[in-house]
Amino acid sequence: MTPSPVPGRRRECERLAELLDAVRGGESRALVLRGEPGVGKTTLLAHLVERARGFQLVRVTSVQSEMELAFAGLHQVCTPFMDRLARLPAAQRDAVSGALGLGSRRAPDGLHVALGVLGLLAEAARDRPLLCVVDDAQWLDRASMQSLSFAARRLHAESVAIVFAVRTEDDAPPTGAEPVGLPELPVQGLPDADARALLRSVLPGPWDEHVLGRVVAETRGNPLALRELPRTSTQVELAGGFGLPSTRPVTARIQEAYQRRIAGLPPESRRLLLVAAADPTGEPALLWLAAGRLGIDLEAAAPAVASGLIEIGDLARFRHPMVRSAVYWAASTDDRRRTHRALADVTDPATDPDHRAWHAAHGAPGPDEQVAAELEHRAGQARTRGGVAAAAAFMARAVELTPDPARRQERALAAARATHEAGNPETALRLLSIAEAGPLGGRRRGEVDLVRARVAFTTHRGSEAPVLLLKAASQLAPHDAALARRTYLEVIDAAVFAGPHAYGSGQFEAATAARALPAPHTPRPTDLLLDGLARRVIDGHTAAVPALRAALAAFRQPDTDPEDALRWLWMICVTAVGLWDHETLALLADRYLRLIRESGQAMGLPLALTMRCVVHVLDGELAQAAALADEVETVSEAVGIAAPLYAALFVTAWRGREAECVDLGRRADEGAVRRGEGVGPVVSGWARAVLYNSLGRYQEAADAAHAAFRDYRLLEMGIPVWSLVEYIEATARGGAPDDARDALRRLTELTRASGSDWALGIESRCRALVTDGADAEAAYTEAVHRLGRTRLRGELARAHLLYGEWLRRQRRRSAAREHLRTAHDLFAALGMDGFAHRATRELAATGENVHQRVVDASSDLTPQENQIVRLVREGLTNPEIGARLFISPRTVEWHLRKIFTKLGVTSRRQLHLPAPQE
Repeated sequence: MTPSPVPGRRRECERLAELLDAVRGGESRALVLRGEPGVGKTTLLAHLVERARGFQLVRVTSVQSEMELAFAGLHQVCTPFMDRLARLPAAQRDAVSGALGLGSRRAPDGLHVALGVLGLLAEAARDRPLLCVVDDAQWLDRASMQSLSFAARRLHAESVAIVFAVRTEDDAPPTGAEPVGLPELPVQGLPDADARALLRSVLPGPWDEHVLGRVVAETRGNPLALRELPRTSTQVELAGGFGLPSTRPVTARIQEAYQRRIAGLPPESRRLLLVAAADPTGEPALLWLAAGRLGIDLEAAAPAVASGLIEIGDLARFRHPMVRSAVYWAASTDDRRRTHRALADVTDPATDPDHRAWHAAHGAPGPDEQVAAELEHRAGQARTRGGVAAAAAFMARAVELTPDPARRQERALAAARATHEAGNPETALRLLSIAEAGPLGGRRRGEVDLVRARVAFTTHRGSEAPVLLLKAASQLAPHDAALARRTYLEVIDAAVFAGPHAYGSGQFEAATAARALPAPHTPRPTDLLLDGLARRVIDGHTAAVPALRAALAAFRQPDTDPEDALRWLWMICVTAVGLWDHETLALLADRYLRLIRESGQAMGLPLALTMRCVVHVLDGELAQAAALADEVETVSEAVGIAAPLYAALFVTAWRGREAECVDLGRRADEGAVRRGEGVGPVVSGWARAVLYNSLGRYQEAADAAHAAFRDYRLLEMGIPVWSLVEYIEATARGGAPDDARDALRRLTELTRASGSDWALGIESRCRALVTDGADAEAAYTEAVHRLGRTRLRGELARAHLLYGEWLRRQRRRSAAREHLRTAHDLFAALGMDGFAHRATRELAATGENVHQRVVDASSDLTPQENQIVRLVREGLTNPEIGARLFISPRTVEWHLRKIFTKLGVTSRRQLHLPAPQE
């Protein structure tokens, strides 16, 4: 058996060899090495680099002190490839330039930066394979980690490998962002035989095997501990193995071993090591400048280098990251502060202002307004570069250094906002407690309450958030009416997510209070939306329709403020649904998705995609809706969040796929419970009602629909109203016409006020179900006529189906066949299989047989390949398709080659054929 290149690491070396072979073959790979400090991750990375002959190499060594400096790690990754930057799409190029401080037209968003990094790595690997290794990745700054882990998850066929080494410690919580969703290789202690061999190599002379066994057991085979601990143990301590076992963790004992070695150095050498430990850049020029500032002679370097603890060449590198920690924390607080002040003095404020401000902050002996003001300024600069986490860190440190109590409160509030935006709610709440430590005026009290409410809404979208938002709005109302109005709108928004139980949690109170505020002289679209929603809550749907139409008209204007549009277009789309205004819904859902894509706000994409998916479902474009539902999952996976399942539920319910729909509903309910979204069960209940109506299982449909709307005092626009529609069909068909009539009266209040063909067509279809004779036929005829003038082909098909079923029961078989055949053909063309089977059964009852559809050969394509075909047909280029699907253009090329083979075509032009129906 061939010995492992790294003793005791055969399995790990084989895994790394497989990774390199795959990348040489044109694939991409990502891997996370995870293990305790000193277990050998860095050694394995060195072995990987040594074996990567012919590869381009990028090394990233993360330093704990740089964790909150935005994109510090990304500098190390991207700098070697800046000549390829011009090949990226403009938005991505601009985002990466901004993130690296090279200038940008706007603050770079995280998604465009991540896509730019993905594209840059793919471009760099066109010439030869690329290996990127990130050591001590747990200390990588959050912005860089998000970009790199995003790229690692989305690489596929670019000949790129990204390997992270992450430290784990049993007694320490995670300190920063970590790579998620990637394959992992756990690195544990050496096997017993290899551990003993390593121990003998560092212990001269013969040793009792019991002694070796005890050392191996206490170190758990940790290679660094096996090398370092014997150096600081006396022969008396080791001889005979009679010493008591240590109760301290291995990491602490290694740290102590290094501290003993450091303590043996001359004082001047220890001071020089401290300068190197405090400076994360490792630049020798900066090291010598700071040393000179502190009066340290250059000769002090010789003993430090001779000890093997540090190397000083093109960079100053410690033997192990734990050496850096040992040096830094072994020094006194005063020595650390003096060192940071020296580094601040010699760091160029023009080329590296962030590090200069950070050193000044750590060097401050106490509150210092000048340093705090500089940190506040750097926070603003970090935000313009997309470094939200860095801005939050700078502001939090500024709070600590602010001497004036009032100014400290103000900065604590700003820091809480930034920290909440950076996704750290616990720290945000701690900073809010600082902001509340002193007396608060009414406005400041409202601002604090507003941040607290937004934290609650983000972390748990239940009934708590509307109550807290209402409290904040009430505090703000006497001081800032405009902000109070926006906050009252947030109350109603949060109540929608909270579901039917939110009506006792502030919605009515918010509407009443908003109406009491003075109206602005020139109302914004958001003011019109608030007025309309408030009137609906207080006076009912019919009374609110004119005001809500005014809001729709305002948001339809092309010059609507983009910030308002991004924040509120989803709610205005829901309003369009509530007014049965399909034209406005389609227009604004399309604009919403386009604005979200252009802004790069990946976290908002799932909601925008879901709204656009709704339009496709209503139009009977289930293949397009399914592609967007797949994209919701793709987006969520790309940014590392749980995928909301509502879009997929819409599609599977209308397709009539029972097992899939029920499973999605269960998973959606579980996710909604975790997020506190009371609206989740409403959506899944409506989806099951559609499903069971399509399958002709009317009692189950009625039960599901009733559960979706029964707890609403005032039916919320959208899904609760649609559930009422399903309930009417289920109860009328299931033998409970009185229940259907009661529900119809409730529905009519909502449809008559709209007057659109969509609303009146649905109302007529429902009324036909609970009437007889000529009245029923007139209602069915009106439903077919009105829905036939809309784009809602699925609803039209359902009208034909119900009319045909009624005609068959009237023994008018010829007329029944006509409508049932029309319904069946529409359902079959749209992919509404459940309803198509229901129509087939009805046609069979009239004596007509229906031939099954032939499945298109394109069904061999994967969901992602179908998405690519669709986007090619839309005219998108490979880079544009890559940006849409969060993959590199080279992966798009790879997929297109497979698509051409499966479809028997040879060019993109041949893909511009009619889209296959599923």
